[in-house]
Amino acid sequence: MIRYLAHRLLVMIPTLAIISALVFVIIQLPEGDFLTSQIAELEAQGETVNRERIEFLRSEYGLDRPPVEQYLRWVAGMLQGDFGYSFEHRLPVNEVVGDRLFLTFLVSFATIVFTWLVSFPIGVYSATHQYSAGDHALTFLGFIGLATPNFLLALVLLYFANVHFGTSIGGLMDPEYLGEPMSWGKFVSVLEHLWIPVVVIGTSGTAGMIRRLRANLLDELGKQYVVTARAKGMPRMRLLVKYPLRMALNPFVADIGNLLPQVVSGAAVVAVVLSLPTTGPMLIDALRSQDMYLAGSFLMFLAVLTVAGMFLSDVALAALDPRIRFEGGRR
Repeated sequence: MIRYLAHRLLVMIPTLAIISALVFVIIQLPEGDFLTSQIAELEAQGETVNRERIEFLRSEYGLDRPPVEQYLRWVAGMLQGDFGYSFEHRLPVNEVVGDRLFLTFLVSFATIVFTWLVSFPIGVYSATHQYSAGDHALTFLGFIGLATPNFLLALVLLYFANVHFGTSIGGLMDPEYLGEPMSWGKFVSVLEHLWIPVVVIGTSGTAGMIRRLRANLLDELGKQYVVTARAKGMPRMRLLVKYPLRMALNPFVADIGNLLPQVVSGAAVVAVVLSLPTTGPMLIDALRSQDMYLAGSFLMFLAVLTVAGMFLSDVALAALDPRIRFEGGRR
């Protein structure tokens, strides 16, 4: 097991190196850069351009150097904790994404907890009470959750929260806490606003997970080892938890690698509708404005989440399912 974990950790290093090269190539594909676009925009508006400032920034951050040298400087900076300079915000990337990264983690973690807490009991109930009135009702609600667009649900909940709870529309906190350091009042305000994006972002994922858990658990409950255990008199709840449910969890554990980055990047449209100060809208703006260091840092952040999620899912699968072998060639 230790040998396997060490091998997986070592594989992550070249994987991230290849991803960083691909990310750099992608953000360099559009013609020009942020400074070029900024000059063209200012000149089109008839404004004067501080050429000395532009050239200083171009030289300071290596935009006038060959692409290979730019890439090596970018990677070396990231390894030292320096993610470059955001030209659009005129601040280092670390300062730009600081608060947004924390709020993104908060929304993502709350969404994952909501998804798992809601989907598991419903999925288990639907599988163990197949074709009952409760199963039909929950299946109907699940299909509604899958069919409802997230942005439409966001608009409905915004209206509902404002009319019935008096919660200010949009954002993750009341307007008076914007730009203020974290305090107890600000934290409480974030919690008051948090339930709206969590429900909106988590609804489709919850509905999908319920359907998959129900199908996987029904498949396990119909296998011979379950019938044999029942015939021997094993208690129903013990049998359910110890064997079928444990085996039905494998696809969900394997999805951890996709779940982490999807929650961050997949919620970008919802974040725009709800005016959330998370990383999704900022990533879209950075890609549109060719703010290369900010966009590259976000893409690398998603890559690290994916690779780390895959590692965690492999470790969890090893602990969950003893049938999985890590030494395939040895007997």
